[in-house]
Amino acid sequence: MKIAMIGTGYVGLVSGACFADFGHEVVCVDKDELKIKRLLKNEIPIYEPGLDVLVAGNQTVGRLSFTTDLPSAVKGADAVFIAVGTPSRRGDGHADLSYVYAAAEEVAKAADGYVVVVTKSTVPVCTGDEVERIVREARPDLKIDVASNPEFLREGSAIEDFKRPDRVVIGVENEKAREVMRLLYRPLFINETPLLFTRRRTAELTKYAANAFLATKISFINEIADLCEKTGADVQDVARGIGLDRRIGSKFLHAGPGFGGSCFPKDTLALVRTAEQFEAPTRIVEAVMQVNDARKGRMADRIIEACGGSLQGRTVAVLGVAFKPQTDDMREAPSIDIVGRLKAAGATVKAYDPAAMGEAKKIDAFAGVVWCNSSYEAMAGADALAILTEWNEFRALDLGRVRRLLTAPVIVDLRNIYTLEEMREKGFTYVSVGRPAVAGEVVEVAPPLERATEQG
Repeated sequence: MKIAMIGTGYVGLVSGACFADFGHEVVCVDKDELKIKRLLKNEIPIYEPGLDVLVAGNQTVGRLSFTTDLPSAVKGADAVFIAVGTPSRRGDGHADLSYVYAAAEEVAKAADGYVVVVTKSTVPVCTGDEVERIVREARPDLKIDVASNPEFLREGSAIEDFKRPDRVVIGVENEKAREVMRLLYRPLFINETPLLFTRRRTAELTKYAANAFLATKISFINEIADLCEKTGADVQDVARGIGLDRRIGSKFLHAGPGFGGSCFPKDTLALVRTAEQFEAPTRIVEAVMQVNDARKGRMADRIIEACGGSLQGRTVAVLGVAFKPQTDDMREAPSIDIVGRLKAAGATVKAYDPAAMGEAKKIDAFAGVVWCNSSYEAMAGADALAILTEWNEFRALDLGRVRRLLTAPVIVDLRNIYTLEEMREKGFTYVSVGRPAVAGEVVEVAPPLERATEQG
């Protein structure tokens, strides 16, 4: 089948490449000429493991192509996916659907026969109704159907999620559109992937409900972590204890600095605004957002407290700034608030991230940060180490070397990637999340000027 994918952002590029790998003919469209030129040369504009190989392989065999010419991509297509951005709208927090609607109008003008227009972007319930109205108004003569096919891709494992998903949710209004969508996903039948066909509005709401529920699990376990710290309990054991209950499950029960990224923050807000619009308030989701917003500042305070309550003249080494490992995505990353607060408290921040430093440098909160080429370079001469993202390479640091590089043996681990026992054995003052603090040997940290004199 022939597919046109409108938008080559994270969702559009991954989905287009995977559909091509299924054997379909896919043309990805974007207005950004520079991005298209890069893609034609197999230069991937986002960090996603394995995507470069997938794109190059399917370009080579001719199943995947890129263009800025939307009409040529749409002509003859069996399905046109709209995978453009839906950022939070300034002022009210509703999803900004202007790009979706503009794409729908362009598709209507370009189509030359029956086509299924599929919203792949994350959109509020009833968006498909408006897309259909726009298309039919622009081209009353055109035979079209509008479907909803929300994505459930996790950054860092998006290709695996597309090819071996838990489920595929498809919202259609008639059998003809259902058959087209079924044929598009036919390669998944061999894996017995559940294809859940629903009405269009149901599919749209399913995406928001899923993200809001996962965000709720994160904020819930973070509040339980706070209670664990007050009572001497261990949140990791609590999470295991409740996660083994199949009704609850273990995923997204990892205490930390709060959720970020391109989905959870904006989707929870959009769901709240949609619920308000329909006079069906979502009080639990509102509380989830409030807990998450407050969480980031409290994590910065934790680092300050571990350094004796003051960061004036101190240096903090930060490992990881991306909102999660295996991505360079900095959108709503907890590190933005945390690093900003550390700097405001007077700290010099030295930082290292395996993939996200380029994106972080574009953000005002990181102005003045000393960017380093390795974990150990960031630690050299620092008064404390803070772990903000759980990249694999941070999980097996040479703790003896860490101890020698830091001026004081202080580690604040906001991802709980080390055990209390090994930190106690190595003599670190170790502060994590939802677990008892480990008190290492007391080290009096000299002010920077005195240290410079001693070293000289």
